[in-house]
Amino acid sequence: MIEISDSAAKRIKDMIAGEETPNMFLRLGVNPGGCSGFSYSMGLDDQESEEDVYLDVKGIKVVVGKDSVRYLNGLEIDFQESGMSGGFTIHNPNAIASCGCGQSFRMRDEEGRPEVCD
Repeated sequence: MIEISDSAAKRIKDMIAGEETPNMFLRLGVNPGGCSGFSYSMGLDDQESEEDVYLDVKGIKVVVGKDSVRYLNGLEIDFQESGMSGGFTIHNPNAIASCGCGQSFRMRDEEGRPEVCD
C-alpha cells in the first residue's frame, strides 16, 4: 500500500531512535486544504486509535487513519539529500494534480470527477 525508499526508511528510523518517548511510529494522513485541495500530514506519533490501519514497511510501524487510506494507496516516500539541506518527497500515483511544493494534491472521486474537500 505504501512504499518507503531505503534512504527515507533510514531517516525515519533515526528520527524515531532520537525520540525520548517510547513506542513512536510514523503517522501518515490527509487533511482537507492546501492549494490543490488536500494536504499530506506526516509525523511521529505515539497515540493510537481504533480508526487506524497498521502497516509494517521496512521495519517501520506506519499508521494511517481509515479515512485517509484511499488517498494514500500506492504512496511512495523518499528522502533526498541536497547540499546542506534535504527532505522527504512524496509521490502519489492517485493524484491528478499537485502544487509546486508537493505538499498538497487533488484526486478524482469514485465517479471520476475531480474531488473537492468539504
